[in-house]
Amino acid sequence: MSNTHEQLLKQLEEQSKQKQEQFLNHIADKLQRPRVMNRPSHPFRGAPAFWQQYELDEQERLMQFTQNFEAAGGYVSKVQSLQQASAFITEKALEMKAKYVMRQDVSLLEQLGLEQELPQLTVTRWNEDREQDWKSRAAETDIGVVLADYAVAHTGSIVLMSSKEKGRSVSLLPTLLVAIIPRSVVVTKLGEVLGKVDEMGREALPAGIHFVSGPSRSADIENDLTIGVHGPGLVYAVIVDEL
Repeated sequence: MSNTHEQLLKQLEEQSKQKQEQFLNHIADKLQRPRVMNRPSHPFRGAPAFWQQYELDEQERLMQFTQNFEAAGGYVSKVQSLQQASAFITEKALEMKAKYVMRQDVSLLEQLGLEQELPQLTVTRWNEDREQDWKSRAAETDIGVVLADYAVAHTGSIVLMSSKEKGRSVSLLPTLLVAIIPRSVVVTKLGEVLGKVDEMGREALPAGIHFVSGPSRSADIENDLTIGVHGPGLVYAVIVDEL
């Protein structure tokens, strides 16, 4: 039975190859040129040398990131310290009369002191209670606060790598997203980030890598643009100098 089965598979494969050859020969005849039978060479791999060497200085990176991120509908604020970043988040919470704020469970964001600055609100950190349904909590949250792993000047993108302390829901589900960006992690090109990810190795890869370029934007077949359907409708990138 097994031999018969193997013979049938070989027969079907041979028939498939014959049909493929007939199809390609037919196209070559129509084009009135011979078939290309040898695989073309690819002497160049990856980005060209001029792009790999392309680099902006720090001020240019910050300027280009700001321009591209704001062009996509986001907002950029530059502050000197985490204390000023905390004041910025507090101001936005009061403006929108927020009730719930959620942040990633990382030490740098703990230094914002949001629990002390916003005692009248419910401020939680992602995954602090393993029994909690954190996706549901994130969905009802007004402001999500995350720490950016990188920011890319050329594309105006914030790069977020998720883990058990840095759930993706914190950036995807709240109404307003605030991304804290250390000045030192703003890079020129997306390839710089992808290169660093490649260096991590398979075992150290994050659970997810997300590129945030402004607020959620959706359009139907008639190109009617809607903001905030599949993610935050407001996104603030807060670049911090002293970290």
